[in-house]
Amino acid sequence: MTIIVGQDTAKTRKTLSAGTQSIAYYSIPAAQEAGLGDFSKLPAALKVVLENMLRFEDGKTVTVDDIKAFAEWGAKGGKNPREIAYRPARVLMQDFTGVPAVVDLAAMRDGLVALGGDAEKINPLNPVDLVIDHSVMIDEFGNPRAFQMNVDREYERNMERYTFLKWGQKAFNNFRVVPPGTGICHQVNLEYLSQTVWTDKDQHGHEVAYPDTLVGTDSHTTMVNGMAVLGWGVGGIEAEAAMLGQPISMLIPEVVGFELTGRMMEGTTGTDLVLKVVEMLRTKGVVSKFVEFYGEGLDHLPLADRATIANMAPEYGATCGFFPIDGETLRYLRTTGRDEDRIALVEAYAKENGMWRDADYAPIYTDTLSLDMGTIVPAISGPKRPQDYVALTGAKEAFASEMANTFKRPMGKEVVVEGEDYTLESGKVVIASITSCTNTSNPYVMIGAGLVARKAAALGLDRKPWVKTSLAPGSQVVSAYLEAAGLQEDFDKLGFNLVGYGCTTCIGNSGPLQPEISSAIAEGDLVATSVLSGNRNFEGRISPDVRANYLASPPLVVAYALAGTMDINLATDPIAQTPDGEDVYLKDIWPTTQEVAELVELTVTREAFQTKYADVFKGDEKWQGVEITDSQTYDWPPTSTYVQNPPYFQGMSPEPGVISNIEDAKVLALLGDMITTDHISPAGSFKESTPAGQYLVERQVPVREFNSYGSRRGNHEVMMRGTFANIRIKNEMLDGVEGGYTNGPNGGQTSIFDAAMAYQEAGTPLVIFGGEQYGAGSSRDWAAKGTALLGVKAVIAESFERIHRSNLVGMGVIPFEFTNGDTRKSLGLTGEETVSISGLDTIKPLEEVPCTITMADGAVKEITLKCRIDTAIEIEYIEHGGVLHYVLRDLAKDSAIAAE
Repeated sequence: MTIIVGQDTAKTRKTLSAGTQSIAYYSIPAAQEAGLGDFSKLPAALKVVLENMLRFEDGKTVTVDDIKAFAEWGAKGGKNPREIAYRPARVLMQDFTGVPAVVDLAAMRDGLVALGGDAEKINPLNPVDLVIDHSVMIDEFGNPRAFQMNVDREYERNMERYTFLKWGQKAFNNFRVVPPGTGICHQVNLEYLSQTVWTDKDQHGHEVAYPDTLVGTDSHTTMVNGMAVLGWGVGGIEAEAAMLGQPISMLIPEVVGFELTGRMMEGTTGTDLVLKVVEMLRTKGVVSKFVEFYGEGLDHLPLADRATIANMAPEYGATCGFFPIDGETLRYLRTTGRDEDRIALVEAYAKENGMWRDADYAPIYTDTLSLDMGTIVPAISGPKRPQDYVALTGAKEAFASEMANTFKRPMGKEVVVEGEDYTLESGKVVIASITSCTNTSNPYVMIGAGLVARKAAALGLDRKPWVKTSLAPGSQVVSAYLEAAGLQEDFDKLGFNLVGYGCTTCIGNSGPLQPEISSAIAEGDLVATSVLSGNRNFEGRISPDVRANYLASPPLVVAYALAGTMDINLATDPIAQTPDGEDVYLKDIWPTTQEVAELVELTVTREAFQTKYADVFKGDEKWQGVEITDSQTYDWPPTSTYVQNPPYFQGMSPEPGVISNIEDAKVLALLGDMITTDHISPAGSFKESTPAGQYLVERQVPVREFNSYGSRRGNHEVMMRGTFANIRIKNEMLDGVEGGYTNGPNGGQTSIFDAAMAYQEAGTPLVIFGGEQYGAGSSRDWAAKGTALLGVKAVIAESFERIHRSNLVGMGVIPFEFTNGDTRKSLGLTGEETVSISGLDTIKPLEEVPCTITMADGAVKEITLKCRIDTAIEIEYIEHGGVLHYVLRDLAKDSAIAAE
């Protein structure tokens, strides 16, 4: 054993032999032998973070006490919320969040030049992969031309964005772009980019092996935890800081152990399992915690199912859902084409460093819960939240209850669809989409769905004519094995033609419905529904025409397309009739577990993965034909409606300011529970009448070319106007009004954007009030950026989701939580109040501060708020106006010192 002496302590580095290689690594057992503490019972997920501390210990950013804190975590029963500085190995992006991140980097180059620094200092220090997957929309569907036509429209809409991204790939070091039409970032990450154990030079110049870790600008970055790669979603703001070498400030997390026992029963899928897991963990409460899955049930759980469970971590609220390395991890690495030396290294490293799961694996957890997989039944989830679990046997009754209690509309009201021989009523399924990396990464459910389609087509069944069907795999490998199995042809017969390789319906790119169907829904004020194999079903996300959205396994998506309605018990009622009038039940078209397993074994091959990923960065002729300029700084096109230089760094002073108390702030919005980042910053389409639509119309952009909010995240002018503009958001300052409206300074109803601009012009600070789980959902940095640009100084809520709280701090907006049982309702808030918060000029992490609320009638209420600036470094971020300002000033100082 070689001991590398650090500034204050000894770092332990050993040599490992695996396959044909010999490589150094930082040893947790050696650290224990050196007297740094007992780490033997730490969960594998936490050992990954501990190894990070060992590797980066320098006596300053990471200290010996930080390392010892992990031993104390175990001694204290899984709790020791010490602040640590964590450095992930790499960063993953998708294009909706990646474009604004690259915009910020380009703007930072301009800002650094303005401060007298060198533009070249703004460069990712860690590898960054950006996968273009969010842009494709389902304009065309249900025919063999759909894929190519949607790709053509994608390039027509997004050429400005793609030119910008290709410039970024050339201008920045360590930055690669996976072109459109390749797959979804998380599936590409799982199937190709991730290695489970990474190798690179450490800060001392030694070639070392260490756990593969990352952060991503998408909340479902957690998917890769299914193959023991520790990763989670952050906002683009935090990701940019990580790219530029800034460590992620975090508290040592609690780790909840989730024991899985038994095995799945005939007729159930990994999707059914994950929907139950989501329900259980939401009930448990795991926000800001790691969840690690363990137990003998993992011996019967394929990695594809593990990845599905890990993918849904944002839906159950955890930072991540982690699966330790075991034999199934190695099997998956081999099947997906990873190098044999790498696979040998993964096994040897995990066993040497205490991260291997075997029969004796029994770590300490903060808390535990358990699930017998033999109790899982077919299920769906909806109509508004992923945790709203519904067993399939009760789905019909549950929908009727939602109609009566949630939507408050009658069942059975029929509306004639112009030019068609059918009518629509509430509950009709108008979108059935096999979409999202969550399930299309899983060959068991994809082949299961294909077999359902095959059996249905053989009986002469077809989708109902009002159902918009689509198949959008997360990678080209899926198409390879569906075609090898002959199942794509069966999908095509039911209208599930390939529409593109991307997120599509799951992120709101479902495309327009047939105009006559859209008109009928509006005319009858119907509750139209969608069924999708995705991970999100928030209000206003999937389609502006659809109010109820249900998550389901791909086989059930096909079944609902055949039934065409939620007003059916799929488990017992006939779902359709043959041309001869014979009733067909779900059991008649459902494949057996053995049928699925045999086809997976036959068609999901190592060769397919190696072939499809051989030229992953090359792209098609369209991508290769995108022309760019060669320059260090970006030449911002003044007329572009997609990419504009944001105002964050313009006129920035060399030195930070101080945190100011908030005085006489007005309320911009009074919001309820579970306000998601989709509510705050929607990703989907928008209408001409909205502030964003008006902005584009004024610049001669036709409505057909509006694209989506997500695609225009490189333009702050559009995104400011889209903040709090979700069509289903409800501002409690207004009575029964949906959409992005509030009371303006003059008391009349107006758009939130117009009100905010009027308040800004008057120099009036703003606050937002919210309920529980504020900021749930996507790691959407624009939910924080837009909030900041509207002039909001503070968000006061009952509780925050992890990523959005961090994003708010990263943009200089202070999050506060009510204390002493106070809520917006208990205080009787109406939005007409004036709010002052003091004690901020001397604030410490997680400190409580006084807040004065002056009511409309002049009455004064004094309450106490908990400031959710959680760490010391976050106080500095707020002082600088945000984390990127902090990094930029730091780089400017480095440039000045170097110049001297």
